[in-house]
Amino acid sequence: MIADPFAYLSFAQDRRTMDWDLDGIITKLSPAHSAQSQGWTKEQTNRPLPSREVLFRILDQLRAALFPYHFGNPDLSEDSTHYFVGHTLNEALQLLYKQIRREQWLLGSQLNLEEAHIEAKAHSTVQALAKQLPYIKTLLESDITAAYHGDPAAKSLDEVLFCYPGITAITYHRIAHALYSLDSFLLARIIGEIGHSLTGIDIHPGASIGNSFFIDHGTGVVIGETTIIGDRVRLYQAVTLGAKSFPRDGSGNLVKGNARHPIIEDDVVIYAGATILGRVTIGRGATIGGNVWLTHSVPPDKFVTQAQLRQELFDEGAGI
Repeated sequence: MIADPFAYLSFAQDRRTMDWDLDGIITKLSPAHSAQSQGWTKEQTNRPLPSREVLFRILDQLRAALFPYHFGNPDLSEDSTHYFVGHTLNEALQLLYKQIRREQWLLGSQLNLEEAHIEAKAHSTVQALAKQLPYIKTLLESDITAAYHGDPAAKSLDEVLFCYPGITAITYHRIAHALYSLDSFLLARIIGEIGHSLTGIDIHPGASIGNSFFIDHGTGVVIGETTIIGDRVRLYQAVTLGAKSFPRDGSGNLVKGNARHPIIEDDVVIYAGATILGRVTIGRGATIGGNVWLTHSVPPDKFVTQAQLRQELFDEGAGI
């Protein structure tokens, strides 16, 4: 008896020569036949692009260096931890140097930079990131503590570090933000997207986030590039901190680089499904209720609910 009724059919098909007309398809897929691809830097430089797979590995190693007992080797002794962290961190930084060099090659092709300049920039970027790692760990420890104290379901700091998607997302973001601040924009975006794909939490690496930051549950959270978040801020799932509008120049192209996302001051809580758009300020200690849609600033310590907004905007024809 054949366990898989399709096994024989698959075997028989494999023995036949299939004619897919691949030559014609491959020719049409080639960059030379794609009008869109002519604007891509790879076609101009013929240099290798950064690798998403290698960046995955680098992130795993950096996280292991930051928290060796949790993401490195749980059987490490106190004596062997120093060697493990040093070895892991050195390998991660060597790989990162190569990836930043690839990114700089792309930039260099546009600015006609010399090889020596590209090498120096890659080295200085990695060195600067390495020096920031102790500070990044301190920030992450404050995030972990905030999650533990902010969630009654959390049984331990270890559970928070291992299991909370908000901690995974903010870990990747803090690394990505450091690179973004060092002008390594492409790698920062790739790292941000890795965190997004793993957690469902979309944080642009340009966003500035203070200490003791807690995203509870987290799925569907979106934080835009120019967002500024203070200390001890808590968000719930499906919160959007986005842009209200996208101005265009005289040629109809989007104007880039404007501050267009919210400022969230210290000790703010934003509940599930809230959407805050534009360069507005949510004042210190304010609470934004679930499913609220905001396009204006909120004073400190104010509690904004959906019912309040309905009354404010629509009673007696207001806001219509």
